[in-house]
Amino acid sequence: MYNFNINRRNFLKSSTAFMAYSTLGARGLETLFNEKIRKVGLIGTGWYGKSDLFRLMQVANVEVLALCDVDRELLDEAAELVSKRQKSGKVPQKYNDYRKMLAQHEFDIVIIGTPDHWHALQAIDAIKAGAHVFLQKPISVDVIEGEAILAAARKYGKTVQIGTQRRSTPHLVDAKKKIVDAGLLGKVSHVDMCCYYHMRGMVKPDPQPVPDYLDYDMWTGPAPMRPYNPLVHPRSWRAFMEYGNGIVGDMCVHMLDMVRWMLDLGWPQRVTSSGGIFVDKASRANITDTQTAMFEFDNLNVVWNHRSWGTSPDPDYPWAATLYGDKGTLKLSVNSYDFIPAGRGDKIHGDVVMELEQYPEDKTEKDLERHVAPAVRGHMLDWLAAIENRGRPVADIEQGHISSVSCILANLAMKLGRTLEWDPAIHRVVGDDEANAMLARPYREPWVHPTPEKV
Repeated sequence: MYNFNINRRNFLKSSTAFMAYSTLGARGLETLFNEKIRKVGLIGTGWYGKSDLFRLMQVANVEVLALCDVDRELLDEAAELVSKRQKSGKVPQKYNDYRKMLAQHEFDIVIIGTPDHWHALQAIDAIKAGAHVFLQKPISVDVIEGEAILAAARKYGKTVQIGTQRRSTPHLVDAKKKIVDAGLLGKVSHVDMCCYYHMRGMVKPDPQPVPDYLDYDMWTGPAPMRPYNPLVHPRSWRAFMEYGNGIVGDMCVHMLDMVRWMLDLGWPQRVTSSGGIFVDKASRANITDTQTAMFEFDNLNVVWNHRSWGTSPDPDYPWAATLYGDKGTLKLSVNSYDFIPAGRGDKIHGDVVMELEQYPEDKTEKDLERHVAPAVRGHMLDWLAAIENRGRPVADIEQGHISSVSCILANLAMKLGRTLEWDPAIHRVVGDDEANAMLARPYREPWVHPTPEKV
């Protein structure tokens, strides 16, 4: 049984939790952890859906009422695991259709961990059903979807936290405070971001019959219908542009969001990108294996590179961002940070904070990214604090929208072969009708694409 009181004390040691404590005070945290039981639903019980839910269960007093998934095996496994973890010991109700789940329960909180092509419809429906939402990144597969989620959150007054948890990563919070905010970098006028993970699914399975435990039509939802193959489900759907936005939408969105948070940046003014499938031409995957994107801000270029082949030029920072200032350089990753002064001064190093002793269940949880778990816990606590004080969480839906759309624009710029100038006041590409016509993807019938005017 999880001990809320002991782990609350441990959790307060993190800087993110301290910010929540400063906002709510001791009594507020008592409310968060002990007095108020929040009714929770989860849509998408795969890898990260369960991970997010279990981190929430570690830091708050919740009752998981229901789970939804179109994969019966994943759903049954998740229901059993939740029943063993939650205080009541109850098995959550199980659903194949998220709309039925939302109609039959009054949730305080809904976590969405489905593939990207489902995010918009499910987030909007959960918000309209009265729930605060934790939504995985990127928030959408196209620009108009993101606008619609943001409009729904504001219209119905719901707090939406996006799973860009670099903003709640303890060692990165430390780097922002001690180095960036303290002015040790000086003027930052260039940032490099990268990902050199081999994560593209470099195989070519033949189409196969749909497993009897999977509702593939519902899994596909508003996306184009493809022949089923084992790369599509589970997890490797990221290898297909039909369901997401490639490595830029999956990995760049994290680093770009972190850089924007570190440097207090809003929308990029212009976005340029080039790339393609240069090496791994045999795979069934249709996302780029090589891509460069540049996001232009005032006197600052933020440049992204990914390769899903070869090696990383810096083995210690294969997925990272490097901030170049006139007084020093700061390397940042999920595992560490390193500050190198330009002249005199001391180098500063920080490592990821692991909490395996405070949260021993992390040691045995299947597929858990143990180094990320503290950040997700911090993210959950920040979200709960924002719900309590009716404020904005650190990764508010608007911030998630900016980071997600920036990455979507990079892919559009690559496809069109030109730089896109973005006007955030009207949410359109300046002087480019062709690009603006691509801001919403067609939906497969009978699903209807959401718009901000109709949420």
